[in-house]
Amino acid sequence: MPDPAPIEEILEPDLPICDPHHHLWDFPGSRYMLAELLEDTAGGGHRVESTVFVECGSFYRAGAAPGWQFVGEVEFVNGVAAMAASDRYNPLLQPGEAGRACSVLACEAIVGRADLTMGAPVEGVLERQVRAGNGRYRGIRHAGGWDASDAVRNSHTDPPQGLYASKAFREGFSRLSALGLSFEAWQYHPQLPEVTDLARAFPETLIVLDHVGGPLGIGPYAGKRDEVFAGWRADIAELARLPNVWVKLGGLGMTICGFGHHKREVLPRSAELAEAWRPYIETCIEAFGPERSMLESNFPVDRASCSYANLWNAFKRITAGASASEKALVYRDTARKFYRLP
Repeated sequence: MPDPAPIEEILEPDLPICDPHHHLWDFPGSRYMLAELLEDTAGGGHRVESTVFVECGSFYRAGAAPGWQFVGEVEFVNGVAAMAASDRYNPLLQPGEAGRACSVLACEAIVGRADLTMGAPVEGVLERQVRAGNGRYRGIRHAGGWDASDAVRNSHTDPPQGLYASKAFREGFSRLSALGLSFEAWQYHPQLPEVTDLARAFPETLIVLDHVGGPLGIGPYAGKRDEVFAGWRADIAELARLPNVWVKLGGLGMTICGFGHHKREVLPRSAELAEAWRPYIETCIEAFGPERSMLESNFPVDRASCSYANLWNAFKRITAGASASEKALVYRDTARKFYRLP
């Protein structure tokens, strides 16, 4: 693992942030639970007020019927959210140490996983997850990331090619709107037209595009950044024409994007991150507008390339020329509106 970059002065420390995309897990060799999340959000210097949890394959129900195991993740995260909302809980304090309760509403909204290829029967799973979320459940992600190259690992859902166009998937997808649920689209940049087609077919369903649409920079896409960017930008412009689609600005610290920051002896500082990420983030904001764009951490996945503090410093460098109202939108208000938070 590379060494962390030197600690930087926090830029615009009073700018309120809703982080609309992070995970919680406890896998062998990788732990990111509430304590670690709060160490980044509440202890990192930026003014993170609240967060949104997005499914990640953790804490499923053992022995559940196929498709129902995903309810366990929602149940677990709802408990974590209740802890963070407690007026007495703060894992950053030592035993017996005086201090205030947690300052971050962690997991204020929850995005779970459901297998939409179940078709109509998935409605029962969704209804159970709504109840398990106790007012926090907002939508689902059924990841569709697929690529023909063996060098690109497909999504953790092991999706087939063309998932978003399949009849069974769309039958399940059709149940979201009536339940007031949104959809997180996670796929790779060659699949962006598939998201456009899905959004056109279901204009009443809110969709958010995760991680600026998944531009790949490894395998057959390595060394072709300009070519990939040109095609990605054209597809982003087409997708942004649909008013039911929003976008998350981030995820560019993932190793699949091909910047190679994770291979360094020392992780990059925020200025270097901003230079690499700026074209993607500015293109998305120009296409979708600040009203449909939200900055995200994607932690702990993006921790491979940077610290939490430097990630937000990089974003603040990119948006330095934005107005106060534009910053309010992309850092907090757009996310709160999309996830229907007070």
